[in-house]
Formats: sequence, structure tokens, C-alpha cells
Amino acid sequence: MIQRRTLLQSGAAVAFGAPALVGLAQQSVTLKFHTFMAPQSNVWLNMHKAWMDKVTKDSDGRIKFEAYPAMQLGGSPVQLYDQAKDGVVDIVWTLPGNTPGRFPRIEVFELPFMMNNAEATSRAYWEYVQTVAADEFKEVHPIALQVHGPGMFHMRDKLVKTAADLQGSKVRGPTRQITKMLGYLGATPVGMPLPQIPDALSKGVINGCVIPWEVVPSVKVHELTKFHSEFDPAGGALYTTTFIMAMNKAKYASLPPDLKAIIDKNSGIETSGWLGKVQQGGDVAGRDAAVKQGNTIHTIPAAEAQEFKRKARLVEVEWMQDMDKRGFNGKQLLDTARALIEKHGKATTKKA
Repeated sequence: MIQRRTLLQSGAAVAFGAPALVGLAQQSVTLKFHTFMAPQSNVWLNMHKAWMDKVTKDSDGRIKFEAYPAMQLGGSPVQLYDQAKDGVVDIVWTLPGNTPGRFPRIEVFELPFMMNNAEATSRAYWEYVQTVAADEFKEVHPIALQVHGPGMFHMRDKLVKTAADLQGSKVRGPTRQITKMLGYLGATPVGMPLPQIPDALSKGVINGCVIPWEVVPSVKVHELTKFHSEFDPAGGALYTTTFIMAMNKAKYASLPPDLKAIIDKNSGIETSGWLGKVQQGGDVAGRDAAVKQGNTIHTIPAAEAQEFKRKARLVEVEWMQDMDKRGFNGKQLLDTARALIEKHGKATTKKA
């Protein structure tokens, strides 16, 4: 009798527990995605929305997004990382360099003339963080780490052919290392987030800026400047900027295992490389916008790039010294980053 009652009780538990288990397995979640990029930008349309659509599709609609470009949830671009860290939002896409010196080891990818190919460098950036800087982003759950295509000069009133042409010009830079570089090249560096560029250019607060071609249309730089100076790929890229797509740690941990697996499937080195590739892929449209505007585009040949490299070399030296002071081996970190960029560069070329 006791045995029969036990069996009945356990059977009832299974019967009543089954819906709960099914409900858990079918649990859905809505994630808030926040960034500073404009809703008409290549980054928002072809990277962020495309990524969110893929996650929603892969999860059969069980992961949905509330998507907020252009800082629509409030705050400033500088606060985005902490919004993810503190759980104000669930996922952000932002520049670590918005908070100077907070993420020092990944600044190696922003040193002058480090990269040429955004897909390869994004893959290198992900592997670098996983292997030698895993605690750099310990306060969040990194989804992807990437860089944009080659950065270049966009000027209102003066064409830059040599470093000497930057003398007396106030030029916007996005991060600590890049503003340092601008100073060593002879410009007066002005640090500011991307959304502030149009107003600063139109009011003459700055004479120019450095950004990749891809982002030019979203901030109307082709309309607010007349001269553009890009570098011959044979001489290397002037600079790039690091980005992170990051998720709140507690939110990620709270996901049921199957939905966590969907996020994982759309994270990591492949997603990082894809984001870099798509962002650099937008360079063509940005350049075309300047051509249609009738602007002057100058390509700085590899031989002339040597002067820029020589003057900018101090940024690299100072970064290594800074790393040494912080207890890291600056040269070793630099060598690691360069080796990873070369490794992924060869793999990307072979794949293409």
C-alpha cells in the first residue's frame, strides 16, 4: 500500500511537473540593445539589426530585442559600457576608448599603422583578449570584439598630403591613442564622441576629423568637409578603433541553457570577424558619397606614409612604457597583437 501511494505520488509529480518543465524550455526573453550609432547608419542597419535578426531567427523567435540606436534610452556614448555593466540595458555596442585608460591592453590595436584589414584584425582582437587580456572586460559578458576599416583624414579647408599640412588644424580623434597620434603629427587633437562631429565641424570647433569612409554619410562629413586623405594600402592604415558588443553578465547568466547557446552561437571570433568585414565593406558607399559631393580625395602613397609612421612611432613607445608601468610586458603584448594580425590576415587572404 505504501509502495503504491509512493508510485502514485511520484507519477503525479511528473504529471504536474511536466508543464513547468516545458514552460521553462520554451521561456522567451526580450533584450534591450543600446548604442550611439544613427538609425540610418551602415553599422546599425547591416551589423546591429542584422545580428539581432539572426539571433531572433536562430531562437525561433524566443529571443526578441527592443532596439535603441542614437542613445534613445538616454545617457551619453561614454556611459554605454557601464549601462551594460550595471544592467541599465542588456546589450551595448560601444568604443572601449570612450573611457581613456580604462582598458589599456586592447589599445594596442589602436596604435598607428597596426592594421589593414578589419576582418582579420577583429579576429586577432578577439583571440588577443581571450589569450592575454581575458580580464580586460571582466565586468561584462563580451559577445564580439571588432575594429573598423582604415581611418583617414577629412578636412574642411585644407588638403592633407604630408604631416606638415596638419599644423594649425584642430582635428577630432576618437580615442586616447589616436588623439596622441594626431598631436605628434602636428595637429591640435580634440577628443569627442562621433555624434558631436557634425556640430563641431559646422561651428568651426574643429577643422577636420579622422574616421573611416564607412561612417562618413551617417554624420554628413562629406557635406561638411571638402578634402579627404586616405592612405595607399601598401603603406598601411593610419589607425583603427576598437569596439565591443557586450552583454550584462547577470542577464546572460539568467538565460535558460538553450537560449544561452543561441547567444554563444552568435558570439566569439566568427561574429567578431563578420562585424569587422561588414563595417569595412561600408567604406565603398562612404567614399562614393564624397565623390558625388565633388570633394577632393587624395591618396597618400606608401613612400609619403613613412613620414607619418616616423612621427607617430612615439605613440607606440609610450604605450609600451605605460604597459610596463602597469605591470604588463608592453613589447610582448605588442608583438602578440602584431603576430595575431599577421596570422589572421594570411588566413583571411587565403579564404578570399
